[in-house]
Amino acid sequence: MTVTWNDTTPIYLQLKERVVAMILDGVLKPGDALPSVRQVAADFQLNPITVSRAYQELVDESLVEKRRGLGMYVNDGAREKLLSSERERFLHEEWPMVVERIRRLGLRMDELVQAAERAGEKA
Repeated sequence: MTVTWNDTTPIYLQLKERVVAMILDGVLKPGDALPSVRQVAADFQLNPITVSRAYQELVDESLVEKRRGLGMYVNDGAREKLLSSERERFLHEEWPMVVERIRRLGLRMDELVQAAERAGEKA
């Protein structure tokens, strides 16, 4: 698998966001093990310290836990916690910019609903 890293955001944060997305998408479920630091570092040609830093942030946020000698595991309730925080972040940080753009472009609600329905049909 080839991964393209964004030059504007530190790689450890991008890696953390990939794990967060996997939890939100249900790819990683409570009790599932995360790939080992060494495995991720080898697969994506990263420094193991970079991977460790991403994983440590997930531990600090109580999304995963370290099990000595066994690795990192997704905590119960991690998805719900992420959904709550990501929804709040979206509503307070991203949504106001989206609303402003909608107003600026003069889009109507019916146009937005139709576009959302078309996008849903493609998914």
